[in-house]
Amino acid sequence: MVKEMRVDSNVLKHKHLVVKLAVSFLLVGFAFRLLYPDSFRFSTDLVETSSTDLEETTTNTDPSLPLASSPTQTLLPFDFFEDQAQLSHNETEDSESKTEKCEIFRGYWMADTSGPRYTNESCQVIESHQNCMKNGRPDSGYLYWRWHPKDCEIPRLSPQRFLNLMRNKSWAFIGDSISRNHVQSLLCILSQVEKPVEVYHDEEYRSKRWRFPSHNFTVSVIWTPFLIKADIFEDMNGISSKEIQLTLDKLDKVWTDQYESLDYVVIGGGKWFLKTAIYHENNTISGCHYCPGKNLTDLGFEYAYRKALREVLSFITSSKHKPVVFLRTTTPDHFENGEWFSGGYCNRTVPFKEGEVDMKDVDAVMRSIELEEFDKASETGSKNETVLKLLDTTSLSLLRPDGHPGPYRQFHPFDEDKNAKVQTDCLHWCLPGPIDSWNDLVMELLVNGDKYQ
Repeated sequence: MVKEMRVDSNVLKHKHLVVKLAVSFLLVGFAFRLLYPDSFRFSTDLVETSSTDLEETTTNTDPSLPLASSPTQTLLPFDFFEDQAQLSHNETEDSESKTEKCEIFRGYWMADTSGPRYTNESCQVIESHQNCMKNGRPDSGYLYWRWHPKDCEIPRLSPQRFLNLMRNKSWAFIGDSISRNHVQSLLCILSQVEKPVEVYHDEEYRSKRWRFPSHNFTVSVIWTPFLIKADIFEDMNGISSKEIQLTLDKLDKVWTDQYESLDYVVIGGGKWFLKTAIYHENNTISGCHYCPGKNLTDLGFEYAYRKALREVLSFITSSKHKPVVFLRTTTPDHFENGEWFSGGYCNRTVPFKEGEVDMKDVDAVMRSIELEEFDKASETGSKNETVLKLLDTTSLSLLRPDGHPGPYRQFHPFDEDKNAKVQTDCLHWCLPGPIDSWNDLVMELLVNGDKYQ
């Protein structure tokens, strides 16, 4: 006998209700997912720290913040901030390239409590005249600023990355004492990874060469203040016994003889052309600059500087050797109420903002000549694989009247007499100081230079 199984209708109704509710829930969830897809993603903003975030957390609006009272820094590897900034930079590179190219030489100085990358104790190559901390400069606010282009960010130079890129390479900074100032800044930054070893100097210690042994990397400064052939009758204190004799159509062999051994070159000058000089061309005297009492045509420094720069760039573009060459524009001074020889001084302690200072006529003229001759040489060089890059530091340097040694080019100048009259330096830069940002720009032009041409 087969028994019949009877199903309770109440149970069936209950099951149908459960199924309907489940299907309804799934349909509602699916619809919600379509309407709000981002609700199911984890926000990367909660777990990533961009270079902008790091900048904001280390920015202080007090420009006079003393070194001793700077906030305690998180102990991180030296390159952390550089690597983070580079990462952020690379991530935004594609989007930036679709818009206007960033003008890295136009911007402002941003307060930055991260402070200097080295000190006079951690770097041993600082020249005494630029060693402002050791010489007793009482304020330290000038150390807490960082160059910030208007439309983009550039990372600080990573010394480890730079040295890795420059393995088996050679650099030379060619020009006057500003070039020496510049090379010392670079050496100080790199010395935080490896100490440079001095392997050469000339009799006056103006031209020098250093080597980073573990990277087989050499850095030189070649002192040639005119870049062209010059007979100079001046002692180490700048006192002249005779007019400078300038040969405008011959380059100084002190640098041209070394040119083919160089992989990277930074050339700059200009200020020495303001000195009294007799000009020679085609083996004869052609004129002068500021030579009262002489029966010569005063051609002006502009004439000589353009001729010299044209000769330099012609040599570079016509050479079979093709290093990467940077032309650095002229450096403005900040003497007020006089010059270095007539009581001028520079006692400002914060940067200028854009529009607060005008460029001196002489600097504007020099920079104009540099830009014009650079453009002409770039056009010529583009036809034969010459690599020319413009390092236009004039305007950003103009905004830093606070970055010079002033009277602290000497060791504790006011210890014995608070009213002592001492020579001031409002042209060169304290180390560490604003000139360190020049090397950030050099690195950026090397890595991402095509964006700025």
